[in-house]
Amino acid sequence: MRKQFISFLAMFFLLSFALPTQAEEKRERKWQDESVYFIMVDRFNNGNPKNDYEVNVKDPKAYHGGDLQGIIDKLDYIKEMGFTAIWLTPVFANEKSGYHGYWIEDFYKVEEHFGTLEDLKRLVKEAHKRDMKVILDFVVNHTGYHHPWLNDPAKKDWFHEKKEIFNWADQSEVENGWLFGLPDLAQENPEVKQYLFDAAKWWIKETDIDGYRLDTVKHVPKWFWEEFSKEVKSVKKDFILLGEVWHDDPRYIADYGKYGIDAFVDYPFYKEASIIFSKPDQSLEPLYNVWRRNAAFYEQPYLLGTFLDNHDQVRFTRLALQNRQNPTTRIKLGLTYLFSAPGIPIMYYGTEIAMDGGEDPDNRRLMNFRTDKELIEYVSKLGELRNKLPSLRRGDFELLYEKDGMAVFKRTFENETTVIAINNTSKTQKVHLDEKQLAPNKELRGLLAGDLVRSDKDGYDIILDRETSEIYVLAPKSGLNIPFISALVAVYGAFGLFLYYARKQKK
Repeated sequence: MRKQFISFLAMFFLLSFALPTQAEEKRERKWQDESVYFIMVDRFNNGNPKNDYEVNVKDPKAYHGGDLQGIIDKLDYIKEMGFTAIWLTPVFANEKSGYHGYWIEDFYKVEEHFGTLEDLKRLVKEAHKRDMKVILDFVVNHTGYHHPWLNDPAKKDWFHEKKEIFNWADQSEVENGWLFGLPDLAQENPEVKQYLFDAAKWWIKETDIDGYRLDTVKHVPKWFWEEFSKEVKSVKKDFILLGEVWHDDPRYIADYGKYGIDAFVDYPFYKEASIIFSKPDQSLEPLYNVWRRNAAFYEQPYLLGTFLDNHDQVRFTRLALQNRQNPTTRIKLGLTYLFSAPGIPIMYYGTEIAMDGGEDPDNRRLMNFRTDKELIEYVSKLGELRNKLPSLRRGDFELLYEKDGMAVFKRTFENETTVIAINNTSKTQKVHLDEKQLAPNKELRGLLAGDLVRSDKDGYDIILDRETSEIYVLAPKSGLNIPFISALVAVYGAFGLFLYYARKQKK
């Protein structure tokens, strides 16, 4: 009985001193509130060995057995890390060796290595049960190398003339050339256009997916995207189109937003983040400047998908190793920024276990679920904080301090203020924030590492060890919790009376 009482007191203490989160009103969920776990279907989890045709896990260019059932089996694992959406590489039937999904052979069929249409429907249904959204990769620029249409005389004008792209500054060449030799579809052909529209709408109607990640956007004419957007959004409300426009100039990318594409994967962000976080003593100001440009050029800058790596890039872990750094330490810093800065965080599968990998296809290794949990727990904490604190999803973004890699940011949404401190240096750092930067007579309560910074007459002093970070919420000073102390005395008194009467009754 005494142990139970002590446990009760401990719980009472924790609840009394827990972060007094504001009772957030029930708001309409927006896409900027999501966080995305990106999965290469074949390389994630083998849930159904019966569809393991020609599987060879030792060949990086062969199928490894991952399938839709494997993803269903791991939905709770993904949700427990705090992710609210998943993005899958193409699930459509591919030609031989198309494990990655981008060599489409049949736009109306699920790849047999991955399962069936019923499996996909079940995956979406199970995700929706968990309040998670599903985004499918959709390709309209090209087909697989040996698509049957290439040998069909009736479809000879379904493709552009076979030409490589030599001048990447020539938009016409970019849109009409055969990317990596893949047959380039002629969207200006009314039959091709209608076929792609119909296929895109069919998958939404059949499976109830929530969005498309659009592959190779800049290789397709802008007028097509404008019509494509109207067609697919006529099927489902709040359906998102997330475009891949692989370019360093945000103005080039943002222009596609005028043609119905809602969001974009942020390659300028990736370019800076992969350099800054893969080694210490790198300034974070270039990343903040990326945000400033985004806010200026995009109509919906909060819908930009931020990422540290993906299936087309060397793994972030490899970048850290090349710089002779501890990948776990570097990933923690990078993900702290990813989950607390504006944008939709997109995390590539395996980052939570610091998966290594070089150039494609080495960056697409089979996921290992029997591994150290340190990073997984850290990702889960970040996911929890982002989901609980609207300022981390919707707040403004201000750089309060930056010097050689030590940075402090502030985000404010309605009455909530969060402060993100990242020490991307090789030494312990101290930062002083004055009353012009933060409201006086309050305290900063650390939610990642439990740090507590109380203001004094001069402001706030944040001290962070090397290569660590903290997310604070600005709150009233706790001081002596008189109500808590009174309640504690009352509880002890009641327990004392209980023991007194219990002993008396025994006698």
